[in-house]
Amino acid sequence: MVANAGIAQVKPLLDLTPADFQHMFEVNVMGVHYCYQAAAKQLIKQGTAGKLIGAASIVAFKPFPLMGHYSASKWAVRGLSQVYAMELAQHKITVNAYAPGIVDTNMWELIDEGLGKKAGGGKEKGDMMRMYSDRLIALGRTSVPEDVAKLVGFLAREDADYITGQTMVVDGGIIFT
Repeated sequence: MVANAGIAQVKPLLDLTPADFQHMFEVNVMGVHYCYQAAAKQLIKQGTAGKLIGAASIVAFKPFPLMGHYSASKWAVRGLSQVYAMELAQHKITVNAYAPGIVDTNMWELIDEGLGKKAGGGKEKGDMMRMYSDRLIALGRTSVPEDVAKLVGFLAREDADYITGQTMVVDGGIIFT
């Protein structure tokens, strides 16, 4: 089971409302928790081993300014995945998360737009994503969804049967663990 839902928002911590913070955690953390919980209960009921995989982010390792509540929610997914791994190992259920970096998706378009507004100076669509990709990614290109899907596919296969409690980074070399 892959818990892949997530939202992002670019907003300084001092400008966050309680609703901003709550909504971010409801989707990014509670969503993963309830997916893990429902899938684990079903697997245990069936008496079968299984794999639970959650969406974290590179900000679960190094937060980004202007994305504090998003960063905190992804740190929470990382920790939650570790605790679920500890508690479910006895049932032969592995729990891992994946941590994408800058991926050319609708979510990063939203982040690009928000960071562009904060930067000022007439930034055009895609400018911030290109700037961060050029500046931060060792492999020299923005990630595509297929890069992330390959890691998730690996975590779901038998090849990953002895991996649990890990958050695996797929970012082209932004975060080195």
